[in-house]
Amino acid sequence: MPPLQPRSLRAHEAAKWADSHDRFDEYNTALFRAFFQYGLDIGKTEILEQLAADLDLDPTALLKALETNQFTGDVLQDQEDARRIGVNAVPAFAVNEQVVASGVQSASRLRELIGRQSS
Repeated sequence: MPPLQPRSLRAHEAAKWADSHDRFDEYNTALFRAFFQYGLDIGKTEILEQLAADLDLDPTALLKALETNQFTGDVLQDQEDARRIGVNAVPAFAVNEQVVASGVQSASRLRELIGRQSS
């Protein structure tokens, strides 16, 4: 685990912004690497802007979205939805708006959960 635990609201807002540019997966992967591989503070705007630039996204547009709280409501709604269905740890695995497992799971446990849901 990285030595710091940043506030992640801005990182989630940046991911929502990237999604509005059809780049959610790439940006989310960059966030994950920045935090878990490089120990960067993904709560800092300049880190989020650099990740956008690295993906050839406009960091100035991201900064404007963050400064105007363009995606704050969306992120807060996601948090509320997670609380409503019982997410209290990450990762969490939910099916039909019900948490079926929380925390890190083995591959065999995930296969078992998927098998139960598809039956």
